[in-house]
Amino acid sequence: MRRLAAALEDFGQMIFFAFEAVAWAFRPPFRPGLVLGQMAFIGVGSIFIVGVTGTFSGMVLALQFGYAMKQFAAEGYVGGSVALSLARELAPVLTALMVTGRAGSAIATELGTMRVTEQIDAMDSMAVNPIQYLVVPRVLASLVMFPALTMLFNVLGFGGAYVMGIYVSGIPVGPFIEHTRGFLVPDDILHGLWKAVLFGLVVSIVTTWRGYAASGGSRGVGEGTTRAVVTSSIGILVVDYALTLLAVGT
Repeated sequence: MRRLAAALEDFGQMIFFAFEAVAWAFRPPFRPGLVLGQMAFIGVGSIFIVGVTGTFSGMVLALQFGYAMKQFAAEGYVGGSVALSLARELAPVLTALMVTGRAGSAIATELGTMRVTEQIDAMDSMAVNPIQYLVVPRVLASLVMFPALTMLFNVLGFGGAYVMGIYVSGIPVGPFIEHTRGFLVPDDILHGLWKAVLFGLVVSIVTTWRGYAASGGSRGVGEGTTRAVVTSSIGILVVDYALTLLAVGT
């Protein structure tokens, strides 16, 4: 019971922290330079890992769908099936997990180190609100870059599926493209992008909170970083399930 109460208290503090970050986002002074810096770190710095993950995910999906649909002589549906799977599920979820591992862990470590070395306390003493200065730019940058990286995942994933399907599996180009147009509609892409926005909010709030609330020296920073990655990953999967349930309507 004591651990459950502590977990609920920690969750409540994180929710209050999230509301505080949103409130500070609309109050001056605004610092676009900090937001751009975080966009470069979270977004541009994650292009390689997201690109590699997207390309190979598309190639693997093309092989798996190709194997399954070959049983029904329906290989032409591979392109549409891969595009739909990427746009609605795999691109936003895998992108968020990859960015959490790379940028989210770094954010929690950086803020945790600042907390235990009393740099955040120093900001308070200089009348600089640490949530507005440290947290808000990371949240805003995540809201922009998570959807952008998801679109990159979609493009490279479909490119990988195209290469695998056309040049390796020998699927005709016409049915591959035609069925993709028939399967994939703009709402599918928008559905994935909205997921990416919410994933960005979850990851940025959780990782900044774990760093912001770190204590206990270097060991506490390490534990906070681990909890940030684990909690963010679970949060992504829970939010994905809830949004998919709402979209499917069952």
